[in-house]
Amino acid sequence: MATAIKLIEPAQSQYLAELERKANRKNSFFRMMAHKPEVLKNFVPLYGSIMGPGAVERRIKELVYLAASFANECAYCTAAHITSAKKAGVSEEEINALQTEQNQFFSGPERAAILYSRELTREVAANETADELFEQFNDEQIVEITLIISMANFTNRFNNGLGLKPEEE
Repeated sequence: MATAIKLIEPAQSQYLAELERKANRKNSFFRMMAHKPEVLKNFVPLYGSIMGPGAVERRIKELVYLAASFANECAYCTAAHITSAKKAGVSEEEINALQTEQNQFFSGPERAAILYSRELTREVAANETADELFEQFNDEQIVEITLIISMANFTNRFNNGLGLKPEEE
């Protein structure tokens, strides 16, 4: 599906222009969301509060986000989170293992979070993987992991629904 909706240009939105200036790059996700400026303005801090520093280490956050994005076949989020996962210490081999569901390469907590992410993404419930997650993480961490999965599914569906593709490097 080709994107039929035109992306907002930074010249049309001061907030969008400032986001892209800070990132020093074009961002099709933000340009699409800029059709609803109030949503974009609220999305950025929400995303930051979920994906920023918290009770769950950055590496696990990225593994969880990527597990959902691979399950949803979201090219846009997968490309973005492969880059951020590498910055968080996830190797190319681990990314390939995550994509092919070779779970044995991950620690117990990582595996529990990955499996929970896949199940919650595919089944919209986590009946089979929740017990292991509760054994590995405390309540605050479980809520944070669930928020990460929810955010991944939100962005995956936004991007896939509107046909957004990753920016060219």
